[in-house]
Amino acid sequence: MISYINHSRILKLLINGIAIIALLFSIALSVSYGAVEIKLSTVWQAIVSFDPDLSTHQVIQELRLPRAFAAALVGAFLAVSGAIMQGMTRNPLASPSIMGVTDGAAFTLVIMLAFFPGVSNLGLTFASFVGAGIAVVLVFMVGSFSTSGLTPAKLALAGVAIGTMLSSISSVISLHFQLEKDMSFWFAGGLSGTNWTSVYILLITGGAGMLLALIISRSITVLSLGEDVSTGLGQNNLLIKALGIITVLILTGAAVSIAGTVGFVGLIIPHITRFIMGTDYRWIVPSSALLGALLLVLSDVVARLVNAPFETPVGAITSLIGVPFFLYLARGSGGGK
Repeated sequence: MISYINHSRILKLLINGIAIIALLFSIALSVSYGAVEIKLSTVWQAIVSFDPDLSTHQVIQELRLPRAFAAALVGAFLAVSGAIMQGMTRNPLASPSIMGVTDGAAFTLVIMLAFFPGVSNLGLTFASFVGAGIAVVLVFMVGSFSTSGLTPAKLALAGVAIGTMLSSISSVISLHFQLEKDMSFWFAGGLSGTNWTSVYILLITGGAGMLLALIISRSITVLSLGEDVSTGLGQNNLLIKALGIITVLILTGAAVSIAGTVGFVGLIIPHITRFIMGTDYRWIVPSSALLGALLLVLSDVVARLVNAPFETPVGAITSLIGVPFFLYLARGSGGGK
């Protein structure tokens, strides 16, 4: 038994190690490929011996490196948000995009840009936290009206309905205040406007959310076994759910404030991670972060190359992957589970 546990732990560590190597390689590709292809050797030189007189070094340091790091952080935050949501609700369809959380965050961003155009990036980040919270409250309120309770399919339907409503209101506001160009970025999802300030905001705000996710990961594992089991083990489920919701709001709010509404990362990655790592959220949380970062960095590379020299929204790439995955899960979940 001890040998099996050791082998299992070693295998999981090995998989995470491979994921880290793949993530570093994907970041290198992200920095190298774009409107102008830059050799990997030049990328390395720009990192270890930056020359401000070389335009390629400036492009790498000021544009491509922060974009790659922002993509990794946004992908990690969305994936962990989805994992926490699925663990808390035991709902395989739960994710920030499906549950309307990203649309709620974008909704408050539109309001801030319309009525407070001079707001700072930190103010936008805080507004996205509030919008994510509004969406969560509305989704659970609507879903609770069902006489048969919050089944996975009904919770997902409530999320889609609330998300569509908030997205529609956001569109009306942006049209009225002529914010279409500004908001097209948020609605489509993208990383073209990121810089080092964006990375710092993600590290400070999202870093707190990641730390909280790791702290509650063991409790989420217990909660995912069911309310009765976790209560019988003496766990304060109300406290854990509150901390879980705060975690999701912080991570999703930070991601949406920088990258807009990038969908389906929080749906796909937790399922893949559980398939590989098992049901222990002490492994699921960090592994989801790695795989989510890898997915979004590679999606951003594809977004830049698929229709070069024009840029495709990264949200479109993740949706192409996520929509079939969602339909498969919805079919397997059924309406009564």
